[in-house]
Amino acid sequence: MDLRPVTRCFDRLAIVITLLWTMSTPAAGWGSEATKEVPAERRETLSLADAALRALQNNLDISISRHTRESRLADIIIEQSKFDPTFSINGQYNRIVNPLNRPVFGGTNPNLNQIQIFDQRSHSVTVDATQNLITGGNVDLNYSPSRSSVNQDVARGFLFNPSWTGGLSLTLTQPLLRNAGIELNKTFIKVAQNNAQVEHHVFRDRVMTVIASVEQTYWELVFANENLKVAQTALEAAEELLASNRAKKKAGIMSIVDVLQAEAAVASRVEQVLIAERTIHDQEDQLRRLLNPGEESLRQDMQITPTDAPVTVLEPLSLQEVIDTAIEQRPEIIQAKKNVESGEINKEFARNQLLPTLSLQGTIGLSGLGADYGDSVSRNFSGDFYNYGAGMVLSYPLGNRAAISTYNKRQLEAKNAEATLTSIRQQVIVGVREAVRRVQTDFKRIETTRSARLMAEKQLQAERERLRVGLSITRFVLDFQRDLATAQANELRAIVDYNKSLSNLARHKATTLDRYTLQLE
Repeated sequence: MDLRPVTRCFDRLAIVITLLWTMSTPAAGWGSEATKEVPAERRETLSLADAALRALQNNLDISISRHTRESRLADIIIEQSKFDPTFSINGQYNRIVNPLNRPVFGGTNPNLNQIQIFDQRSHSVTVDATQNLITGGNVDLNYSPSRSSVNQDVARGFLFNPSWTGGLSLTLTQPLLRNAGIELNKTFIKVAQNNAQVEHHVFRDRVMTVIASVEQTYWELVFANENLKVAQTALEAAEELLASNRAKKKAGIMSIVDVLQAEAAVASRVEQVLIAERTIHDQEDQLRRLLNPGEESLRQDMQITPTDAPVTVLEPLSLQEVIDTAIEQRPEIIQAKKNVESGEINKEFARNQLLPTLSLQGTIGLSGLGADYGDSVSRNFSGDFYNYGAGMVLSYPLGNRAAISTYNKRQLEAKNAEATLTSIRQQVIVGVREAVRRVQTDFKRIETTRSARLMAEKQLQAERERLRVGLSITRFVLDFQRDLATAQANELRAIVDYNKSLSNLARHKATTLDRYTLQLE
């Protein structure tokens, strides 16, 4: 049988594959950007705990949430300040000069024969202190000393000219129906406190979200680094096989096809290395973005080397205990509970506003008169001159539609808050069950992928021995090399996915901070 046509066909195929290999192989310097050594000052080793702490210190979302929480704390003080006392001082000077059209008893002659001037001057100071009571009432303490005088022409009948008067009064107003009661008047303080606690748990949720994102990205970077080692090992194995095949070809005991197959495999492995290197840089950038080092730092290349090894031990899990922990600690549930509480508080306040306004008002006062300020004060507090009074005020808007509509609205809001709480609890339970299943499944994947990797190693070793004794061909060895690299990558992926699942489970349990012994202040 004439084999020359077949030989010529193989020769042409060899030329084509060689050209393709030459075109696909990076030239000197091409691709050096991906594999060049990073300067020492731009290399950094990073543990998972350090990454989490740095993210909490610098992350922009954390800063925004922190500021929002502080603003909610300020709302509490604003509501409490409504019960702060108010102090005021008012001073006045008045002068009134009037023409007299009739005599002033004791001041002028019984009959006037011409216009006389009545010149009145007064100086007064009013000191007032007002306090809103937590019962809904109001207390007002007023002290108003004054000095008055008239012109001497008409002052013959005045006891004191100038004269000093002093007035001290205490007024109490207390609602009996609408806006009455300590608990009712604490409504907006309690709502502000609940809002602050809700924002605190929003902040806590944001913190756990950031840490969980750091953990997920960190483990992806670990996988990318280990996957690069797998790709490099596969490349070295392909290069060794290529060198062996070339030597055998040169010795005349192997065909050109085996060499070309090995060269094509090396080219493919080089591509896998380049892709793995690019993935590392992508994950480094993602992790650095979460750490927020600053724009100038992000512009620079930085090689990050993770120092934490992934966990490969199964943590004992009790589904019911995990669900109970999540129900107790999940920020979303605590927020929903506070919203339910605020809804009930607002509903009770709106119910009170349906009542008519009935207020009790009482006042008591002292007064005094003297030739000077000291004499006036002495007589003012002697108790000889006093006044007191009490009364009640009742009012009710006809129809009261605004209060009725507001109460109906608050009822609906309270029901919605309860329904939201029920929905969130159900979502948490379903999410926790899914997270637990992921942990268990990913741990089982570690065992199965490890077994697959061990079998791939044995198969490759056996096929190499067969090739060495001439019982196999290069393509089979390359296939088993590829299968081993795939099995190694699958095992790495299973291990990293297991650690990501543990992070996800901690996030669903709301115990992420416990893993780092962090407390929010």
